[in-house]
Amino acid sequence: MARLETSQLDIHIGAARVCRQLTLQINAGERWAILGRNGAGKTTLLHTLAGLHRPDNGVVKLDGEALDTLSRRRIARQVGVLLQDHLDAFPASVMETVLIGRHPYLGALQWEGPDDYAIARAALHAVGLDGLENRNVATLSGGERRRLGIATLLTQDSAVLMLDEPTNHLDVHQQIRILDLLKTRSRAEQKTLLLVMHDLNLALRYCDRFLLLFGAGETAQGNADEVLTRPILERLYGHPMHALHGPRGPVWLPE
Repeated sequence: MARLETSQLDIHIGAARVCRQLTLQINAGERWAILGRNGAGKTTLLHTLAGLHRPDNGVVKLDGEALDTLSRRRIARQVGVLLQDHLDAFPASVMETVLIGRHPYLGALQWEGPDDYAIARAALHAVGLDGLENRNVATLSGGERRRLGIATLLTQDSAVLMLDEPTNHLDVHQQIRILDLLKTRSRAEQKTLLLVMHDLNLALRYCDRFLLLFGAGETAQGNADEVLTRPILERLYGHPMHALHGPRGPVWLPE
């Protein structure tokens, strides 16, 4: 059984169509990149797969059950989402923020226990934020805040991790560090990753399946050999592309 699947999915943003009759099967341990131009609807599609946006038609299923029949708590235990940007409306410490990832597992009036704190500390260590537990989130740099968001996602420990531009605000070293971490967790724990990406080469380096949004509802899906070809990429981005041979395979550059 697929971990996440869609059947005949139609999504619109106003008059613009994101996808038409989209059928997907996403399995445990797979790493998917969602690619396309600005405004193609990548974020809206991710939100739909997470149950945050209702499709116009079609069904999204999580472990064989229709997503719209499941409670938000049930979904949150299975699906974690990292949004493009964070809005910290109230003062909070780093530890208070990362512990939000444990909320789906707590009762209405239940406080976090030692196990929750241990999971949170391990996640902060994994993203290199050791020692910042008591810092006010408002004092963090953009990159530190992004890593805190990823630590919160790891603390949630969901089977499906959906990340919208996970490398936002991160320098090159931190981009590779974080994506290495996500890939390692995916392999070791059979976590499914869905990444909205603008960096085609990072997507190619870390993902094994690709969903392309061309606009007007047209999509393509497959592995790199099937869909990351020069003619398809030039149509996807509307720009001439050229491939170089790098140490890890092809590197795509705009001409």
